[in-house]
Amino acid sequence: MNEIKNNIGLDTGLTKDLADKLNNLLANYHIFYMNARGFHWNIKGEKFFELHVKFEELYTDALIKIDEIAERILTLGYSPVHSFSDYVSDSQINEIKNISDGNIAVGSILNGFKILLEAEREILELSEKAKDEGTNSLMSDYIPQQEKLVWMYSSYLN
Repeated sequence: MNEIKNNIGLDTGLTKDLADKLNNLLANYHIFYMNARGFHWNIKGEKFFELHVKFEELYTDALIKIDEIAERILTLGYSPVHSFSDYVSDSQINEIKNISDGNIAVGSILNGFKILLEAEREILELSEKAKDEGTNSLMSDYIPQQEKLVWMYSSYLN
């Protein structure tokens, strides 16, 4: 079988699948980012100061990951989606509006992490098959970081 290789020497059939999954992850991160930003702005109550800072940390980190994912898609030779209508239609994370209750916001963050982690594990598996160390490295960095955050935010609720 004669594989077609991209500019970084990876099979284009496998990298096309990776780029599609990375674009879906990109869409999910954008909605996660906007939700965290909204929680940051709208949080109220006795845990305001604590959660206000935590939500800022989340959206700041998501913004960095958004850029890394988009640049990885470009490195693989494809175009990252870049319209908000695509993000909304492609994301499994739903937009959340007007949430000021900390427990509801944290629950939404945990749900978002579950979706992100599932997508990242799927991408990790595909990147291993494609011998794509760059994508593999990104996912290998994201997954343990987010698993720890899931533990911490779950502990906050319990």
